[in-house]
Amino acid sequence: MRVLVSAPARFALTSDGNLWSQSESQAYKLWSRYLNVYDEVHILVRAKLHLTPPSGWKKVTGPGIKAVPVPYFVGPWEFIKKYISVRKTISEAVKNAEAIQLRLPCTIGSEVWRLLPSLRPYGVEIIADPYDVFAPGSVQHPLSPIFRRLFSHELKQQCFKAPAALYVTKKALQQRYPCPNYTDGVSDVCLPKEIVLSAPRPLRQGITSFRLVFVGTMAQLYKAPDILIKAVAACVQEGLDLKLIMVGDGKHRTELEAQATALGLKERIYFRGQLSSSDAVRADLDQADLFVLPSYQEGLPRAMIEAMARGLPCIGSTVGGIPELLPPEDMVPPGDVTALAQKIREVVTDAERMASMSARNLETAKEYIDEILSEQRIAFYKYVRNQTELWLNKPEFDRPLPPGLPLLQGEGGVTKK
Repeated sequence: MRVLVSAPARFALTSDGNLWSQSESQAYKLWSRYLNVYDEVHILVRAKLHLTPPSGWKKVTGPGIKAVPVPYFVGPWEFIKKYISVRKTISEAVKNAEAIQLRLPCTIGSEVWRLLPSLRPYGVEIIADPYDVFAPGSVQHPLSPIFRRLFSHELKQQCFKAPAALYVTKKALQQRYPCPNYTDGVSDVCLPKEIVLSAPRPLRQGITSFRLVFVGTMAQLYKAPDILIKAVAACVQEGLDLKLIMVGDGKHRTELEAQATALGLKERIYFRGQLSSSDAVRADLDQADLFVLPSYQEGLPRAMIEAMARGLPCIGSTVGGIPELLPPEDMVPPGDVTALAQKIREVVTDAERMASMSARNLETAKEYIDEILSEQRIAFYKYVRNQTELWLNKPEFDRPLPPGLPLLQGEGGVTKK
């Protein structure tokens, strides 16, 4: 059976039909998970045509994994301008699909959902929260308040009507976007066992200079790099000797560099850009003393789990799945510069606390080793496949309702709603 998988990420498409991703986490390994249950995977995503693969980008397609490229767009206005061609591509993909998996929230996935026959089974994988994505300070767009309400409401409907839902959190996203049918909470992180350290970091007394690290996109500000820069400036003004390594890239990088310069931090903040390999990212993590991710929104942050796997003490915000990773004393409210600066000072000036955080974080990271989570993931895919087979093997007039959807008692028996 072939499965159509929609996803919000953007890719490069070369003339040979192959997809390429700037992120290693979106490479072939992620999509090959579906091959544990399905015979063929068709990835329905935005793809920009390139003559050759961009330097350092990772191959996404391969044996069993094929691209179904949607006309490339960025933002709501480009989506509207290209809507007819986008919808035509999606409609054809749905007609040719057998099983359906939607990685949400996603503009493309929502279009797939609207085109599905009312009784057709589908699975949803919830990887982020639109309510937090469009929170004040997160995304700079005049329609953010409208998008926040609209996309959150739509995601609730998509989950409620789905026969099965998989969440990257254990409970956070489930509470806001419940599904009454088959559900499970399984992180989307692919954490190879070999990158998890065998022992936490040792106690380091007498250290007076500290290296912080941030890993996240700068395409939008929902990871709050600007808040972190302001907090570092406040700490430096109070006498702390800090350096900050910022890994990531995007359209806001230039203004963030200008912000660092304006605050007198040009010699203290290093913008590393998008690194070409996970090994390079881990090298920065290993040289750091503290990982900081003060996001406005998260599903379950891959970067934080990878930092924890390297035994790094971590500070995060109280959003999404971060409270499932960190205790309350290691978190701050999103957007609060004062609280973040105070938390950084508390942590780096307490060597025993940092050693304790390292040990606790390492144990937490072990829960996210891929081989431990893969069985739950496979069970979810099997359930969606089984429901799809039941639906496909029935005559069209007698295809069953997806589990959990209401039945109306009408004259002459049960009527499908």
